[in-house]
Amino acid sequence: MVRLALAPGAAAIAAASMLSVASVARASGNEHVIDDSVVETPGVCHQESWATRFGPRHGLVNLSPACTRKAWPNLEIGGAVQRTWADGTSDTTVGPALKYTLRAEDTGVGLGVIGAGAWSVGSGRLETASLIVPVTLRLNDRVRVNLNAGWSHARADARPNAAFYGAQAEVGVARDVTVMVEAFQRDGGKAGGQAGLRWNPGGGRFDLDLIAGRRIDGATPRAVTLGLTLRH
Repeated sequence: MVRLALAPGAAAIAAASMLSVASVARASGNEHVIDDSVVETPGVCHQESWATRFGPRHGLVNLSPACTRKAWPNLEIGGAVQRTWADGTSDTTVGPALKYTLRAEDTGVGLGVIGAGAWSVGSGRLETASLIVPVTLRLNDRVRVNLNAGWSHARADARPNAAFYGAQAEVGVARDVTVMVEAFQRDGGKAGGQAGLRWNPGGGRFDLDLIAGRRIDGATPRAVTLGLTLRH
């Protein structure tokens, strides 16, 4: 996703921040880069939290709250706070996110639009932004396919404005367990991918994710992520 020409520590921080390029408002995506077209249940809020480790001195933590009001059942309003660090350098970004469902998934093909941005707390500059169209195809009761395409901005990249695209498959392998596999790319950069498990006991109010990825920030060879979603 990213081609950088920065000092090693700064490059790692900038690359990690690219994770917010794809989407911040995630109904079921959490730390996954590819999102679906579905907003949170109207009247429900959630808190998505995850930590990613790229190496011994390189990682990030992210907090992403969001709500869908009953008065606006197609609109999810959220945001994110993300802290990244690498080689003694660190940065915090904050920003809003909106997700709107244009066509419900139960019609056969779900369609939405997602907009997000993230500003550096230290510099006040816009670091990343995106406008993404997610499409969801439910093939059967156990399998969904999510397709994403759109525009992304990454200030620190040699190519700040570029197309973004990717695909994800969700497969229910047990009553409470889903396997999720995805691949994605920012135009002009290297492709990345992730695969992992989601545990949602009893279809209840929390999900627990464990994911392994490659070049999920467009640069780092390997990453491991642990994510938790709480709904209320």
